[in-house]
Amino acid sequence: MPDIEEIELDIKTPRWCLPSLKPKRYKGFKGGRSSGKSHFCAEGLVEQHILNPDFRSVGIREIQKSIKNSSMLLITDKIKALGVESYFTVVGSEIRSTQGTGIITFQGMQDHTAESIKSLEGFDLAWVDEAQSLSKRSMELLLPTIRKEGSEIWFGWNPEIEGLPVEELFNVSEKTVGQRVVETEDTICIHVNYLDNPFLTDTALKEAERHRRNNPDTFDHVWLGMYASKHEAQIFADKYEVKDFTIESSHGDPLHGMDFGFSNDPTTGIRLYIRSNVLYISREAYKKRLELDDTATYFQKEIPGIENYTLRADNARPESISYLRRNGLPHIVSVDKWPGSIKDGVEFIHTFDNIIIHPRCIETAREFRLYSYKVDKRTGDILPDIVDAYNHIIDGIRYALAPLIKAPAQVFIGRAE
Repeated sequence: MPDIEEIELDIKTPRWCLPSLKPKRYKGFKGGRSSGKSHFCAEGLVEQHILNPDFRSVGIREIQKSIKNSSMLLITDKIKALGVESYFTVVGSEIRSTQGTGIITFQGMQDHTAESIKSLEGFDLAWVDEAQSLSKRSMELLLPTIRKEGSEIWFGWNPEIEGLPVEELFNVSEKTVGQRVVETEDTICIHVNYLDNPFLTDTALKEAERHRRNNPDTFDHVWLGMYASKHEAQIFADKYEVKDFTIESSHGDPLHGMDFGFSNDPTTGIRLYIRSNVLYISREAYKKRLELDDTATYFQKEIPGIENYTLRADNARPESISYLRRNGLPHIVSVDKWPGSIKDGVEFIHTFDNIIIHPRCIETAREFRLYSYKVDKRTGDILPDIVDAYNHIIDGIRYALAPLIKAPAQVFIGRAE
């Protein structure tokens, strides 16, 4: 086996990340799609494990349903690309050093309690991917846990709105959008986009230009890493909260809705309850490129027992509804739409005193943060039209509530989840 000291790593470092190579307790990498943030972090993590075979690191996400949803694949790809496969071995959901006691593990913060998080106390590095989804609770658990002398915590994220926990940690906001680097004694945050990526593929470049032409309202957010919209434009701003709750008999029977995906749009499903004029969102299903043949099985896994209830879906796909009715979702029905039904549905959702989203419904919370009215780029005025984005689960919620939107809300009493 080669001597560790003699190995040569050929890591091509983009110019944008050079400021982050100095030691900092917290390092943030925020920006748009195809900027190379995750690739840089994965390569840096592998390098640390080569330099110190006893190095211990953890890949963190807010919710990690399976190892394939983690950063493990990207890290193993980097190990192969750097030609250092002999220095690592994959054992289940872990990557272990063959030269020492080092380990790379992958965990979801929603799986941790104040007691269980202590298992990470001796780790040298935590890399938080998709940090825009990290809750305040998770941040408060993680930061004091990774406390080994010299340890670091890296965060990578695509900006959404101001005020998220990760944004507060790095003191970044709308005021710092034009700054490449925001730095304090303990933190450094670098804003980067696809134009800064020297390894950008022609395919990604063409996709960015296509997006610029066809969807200019969302281009700056998706590709340049700008905030999705002004707070004033957020349709459900200050109307919802994300917190844990337990379904009881007083919540009544659940309502279910579904939105069919097409092309890059996800197929989504939702379970919700109404109690005392509060909307409780309990379960979600969210998957891109979901084959129709696999839809029932996937929904039954993500929303247990959904096959026993009425499931309301978009009436634009009658053939798909017919198929699912025969294949695993026997109570699926179509929902009528009418001119103005989207705005009517949004207004109805606003009639609830509060909307409580369970923390496991991470895509639901994301849509509620980003669902917005259009903004006039010249004047900054909020327009009456709704941006056709971040609405796939919200459409499913409207379908679930369809029988109530045209009639006064009613109380449901019956089985709990």
